[in-house]
Amino acid sequence: MEEFRMSEFKNISGIACILDIDNIDTDQIIPTEYLKSIKKFGFGEFLFDGWRYHDIANINTPTSSRSLNQDFILNQAPFNESKIVITGKNFGCGSSREHAVWALRDFGIETVIAESFGDIFYNNCFKNGVLPIALNQDKLLMVKDHVSNESKLHISLVDKNIVIKNEKIAFEVDSGMLDMIITGQDEVDITLSISDKIKSYESNRLKQKPWLN
Repeated sequence: MEEFRMSEFKNISGIACILDIDNIDTDQIIPTEYLKSIKKFGFGEFLFDGWRYHDIANINTPTSSRSLNQDFILNQAPFNESKIVITGKNFGCGSSREHAVWALRDFGIETVIAESFGDIFYNNCFKNGVLPIALNQDKLLMVKDHVSNESKLHISLVDKNIVIKNEKIAFEVDSGMLDMIITGQDEVDITLSISDKIKSYESNRLKQKPWLN
């Protein structure tokens, strides 16, 4: 079976779209009828399915045969090539399914900027190569105003800031979580990278406490 591998990147630059909606849950990001597959890829065309299409379908229905909702922003150029989504409060609330992040990533979304996130969704993002950025209302409004006039946005992961013309908007994110995206590694990769240290620890522990063997 083909395996998904995360890509590494230090900067994100591209088209940004605004979904000015609060409490977008994982069912709206990708409906339950698409959760039968446990692959980590192939969900992009079903992202926001209930909003992007007029008809209801399933994972076996070719999207080429479906009726697009041309009023939805991700069906409109240039936003159909968006790398960044800017939204409201509590994005990704609801169930714990990783499929929601897979759908965003497979569509091409590399960053979601919101006032707040569902906790499980937020952590799932880092594990699957999508950067979630939480901003307070004032900073979020500045970003929205910029994108309304200039659709492209530039983000530095290393410096932890969003570049708007001559101004930089700082964001806070755990460095350990961010490193997963910068290096393109998930938790398993990070654990394997220190396997020598783990083996050394286990060996020393057995010498000190042989009864644990």
